[in-house]
Amino acid sequence: MKKLFNLFVLFLFFAATISAQTFDYKNVCLTSDEQKLAGLINAFRKENKKSTLPLSKALTIVAKAHVTDLQENRPDTSICLTGSWSDNADWTPCCYNKYVLNEECMWGKPKELTDYPYRGYELSYFEEGIIQVDSLFNIWMTSEETKDMLLTQGNFSPKKWETMGLAVGENYACIWFGQRTDAAGSPPACETLQAKNQENENKPVASGRQQSYYLIYGSFILQADAEEAVKRYNKNGFTNAQILQAGQRFRVALNKFASLKAAMDAKEKLSSSYREAWILKE
Repeated sequence: MKKLFNLFVLFLFFAATISAQTFDYKNVCLTSDEQKLAGLINAFRKENKKSTLPLSKALTIVAKAHVTDLQENRPDTSICLTGSWSDNADWTPCCYNKYVLNEECMWGKPKELTDYPYRGYELSYFEEGIIQVDSLFNIWMTSEETKDMLLTQGNFSPKKWETMGLAVGENYACIWFGQRTDAAGSPPACETLQAKNQENENKPVASGRQQSYYLIYGSFILQADAEEAVKRYNKNGFTNAQILQAGQRFRVALNKFASLKAAMDAKEKLSSSYREAWILKE
């Protein structure tokens, strides 16, 4: 049975010779809680005359994959600790416990899940309540072993961290450290990535013609039927309803948008009467 102050467990994870898979380096990002935790760690290192650590896309991918697995599948049951991985995804599952060490499974996770070809070292944490980053960091500061890991001193003195990746979930947090920099670079803040993606959505296509997104509700063989539908939709509040001809058919759009996100947001707000509306990109 898990006890609250088996809250954190330290693991050394070494990369094995497992063929690397391709994960989504383009869209990995850090939430505000993850940025805050990274800042606390780097501030602590700086106070103790250690260099600050750049964030790694690859190790952040590993951390997020592990937090998601722990949160959704709970492989850390009975004697299995938080270093365990479930059998519900395309990776090598394992139960990590202090009695039977299945090191080969864990050692290979960075290389198994990403293109990062070096050893990884993880600090993992479980909280029965919702994780608060400040409280989590204060708990870590009560553990000499955790502080030694963050500062590479004591049992960790032979190590020299060059990068880290992390993830904070509802009840779990994982931090991975590496002794080599990540060629893939650092992940952006999620709000920065979202803004960039939004900007790209609104960019015109190469021909100079801006993309448009339509909420389509209805397709008719006769133009007269489509015109009657537009009148009905106008009365129901869709004052921008219009007809789009597609071959021999006449589609009726409830509205037009400059980005996919805007169209999706509008679709979510439609009443149940228009649940079958769909998005057309032109």
